[in-house]
Amino acid sequence: MSEQVVGILFPMFAIALVGYIVGRWIKTDFRPVNRLNMDVFAPALVFSSLATMPLGTAQLPLLGAAAIAVLLPGLLMLPVCYLFRLNYQTWAPSTMFRNSGNLAIPLFTYTFGQTAMAPAVLLFVFSSCAQVSIGLAMLSKGNPLKVMLRMPVFLASVLALMMNLCHLPVWKPLLDATSLLGQPAVPVMLLSLGAQMCHIRLDGLKTGVLCTLLSLLTGAICFTVIHLFIPLPAMQLQMMVLFTMLPPAVMNYLFAERFNTEPQKVASMVLFSNFFTVFTLPLLLTFALSVIS
Repeated sequence: MSEQVVGILFPMFAIALVGYIVGRWIKTDFRPVNRLNMDVFAPALVFSSLATMPLGTAQLPLLGAAAIAVLLPGLLMLPVCYLFRLNYQTWAPSTMFRNSGNLAIPLFTYTFGQTAMAPAVLLFVFSSCAQVSIGLAMLSKGNPLKVMLRMPVFLASVLALMMNLCHLPVWKPLLDATSLLGQPAVPVMLLSLGAQMCHIRLDGLKTGVLCTLLSLLTGAICFTVIHLFIPLPAMQLQMMVLFTMLPPAVMNYLFAERFNTEPQKVASMVLFSNFFTVFTLPLLLTFALSVIS
């Protein structure tokens, strides 16, 4: 089992290490690369995956599990923030909106193969749409719908889902083109994640540790609820072990910076929690592969 876990995680951490080296010594500015990934590569990946994914009532349990994984932590953080006098707008999003893109998609595909790509993308789309709607509503008083309509990932997912549900075939050359265009998305996500590690500062360690513990705790509660009440196939249940306990998404920092919601503290949460996956992911992956069947 340990050899299998190493074989799954090594390609991910190796690419992330390359990203760290590039960010640390070559000092490449990943901001335009990230913009290209979010506006071009990721939407192409989402479109090519969702347009051909078998949809119907069979996907409802997975969507229900995704809703629990994303929304339940927001409720769980209400008493936690009250008891420990934490700013809810700062801490709750980091447990709700996790790294379902940069980390989850590569993790699921390396672990379960290409059969996991479509459900992984579906989880990513659900989490992203929730973050740019519910997440923005938590932080701002504006209309989050305007932000959603400007996001290529959201538009690509809506178009693909409409064509899929209406049984409209996608012209094969177009499908091949979007599939090819989406292939760089996963390695670029990992390179970007590694480059983010260059910005870790030790003065945020306490915040990062607490965020990691809260993410694991709320995630464990979410997975327990999903396991008890949502009938999922074995592979998707194994995926939810990992999905519910992922670290926070980088988007949490971008939103915190935009709305001035303790951005430096959120940056520590994101960076340290993602760094600690070096230790938490092997344990979670071992649990998912050996216990859940």
